[in-house]
Amino acid sequence: MNTLPPAVVVALSGLAWTLAASVATWLVSVVRKDASLADRMWPVLIAGCGFTYWAWSPTMDVRVIALLVLSGAWGLRLCAYISVRNWGHGEDHRYRAMRERNSPNFAGKSLYLVFGLQAVLAWIVSAPLMSGALAPPSSLGVVDMAGISLAAFGIGFEAVGDAQMARFKSDSSHAGQVMDKGLWRFTRHPNYFGETCVWWGLWLLALSGAGWAGAWTVVSPVLMTVLLLRVSGVSLLEKDIAERRPAYRDYMQRTNAFIPGPPRQGAKQ
Repeated sequence: MNTLPPAVVVALSGLAWTLAASVATWLVSVVRKDASLADRMWPVLIAGCGFTYWAWSPTMDVRVIALLVLSGAWGLRLCAYISVRNWGHGEDHRYRAMRERNSPNFAGKSLYLVFGLQAVLAWIVSAPLMSGALAPPSSLGVVDMAGISLAAFGIGFEAVGDAQMARFKSDSSHAGQVMDKGLWRFTRHPNYFGETCVWWGLWLLALSGAGWAGAWTVVSPVLMTVLLLRVSGVSLLEKDIAERRPAYRDYMQRTNAFIPGPPRQGAKQ
């Protein structure tokens, strides 16, 4: 009987984890009538894949440790932040709109529309973690250090941006105002920019160990960048916000959407 190549077995173990965890979350979401629980699980699914792949790793060298620490720190922080932010607020408005569009029986449909799709996407994003775990041990080089630095920078940039926004929203005097201070003065989405840096950094770190055999895992940061820019991130959040909030329209005119840069001159301040 033919057996599957080891790399395929490892990859399937990651998919098994994301599917099992997503189904478990879906069951809880049905009980609580809250499909936005998927947001809290997103970083857990991806980071969890890293630890699944680690179990198959032939060695626990410094590169594997770096991948686990960075992806684990990213996942833990993001999960905690989203959980605290959404606690007690019920289902997010995006998922309520999805529920209305897909009624009746949204509970059943959400298994594949939300949780199944998320499981597959998380598995794809985790590709560098698998590539790095299976790479032969070697000493860290310039590319490794660049990847570690970029990922660590992204985690910090995202965390600072989220903290600044949380502090802004906690002040009732800011109701109806646009957050344009701190990192938000230079980019409208510092959290998304930081997250993108994390995954390009992790890809570089994994690529340095796996070489060209792991180049295909560039699908991970590319997918994450597309999701954040064109699907569930910038495009979705700003779809009609300029019409609903004129002050945000001014903010858009003077502030970069993604890559940080100085405010544009001549726009309203």
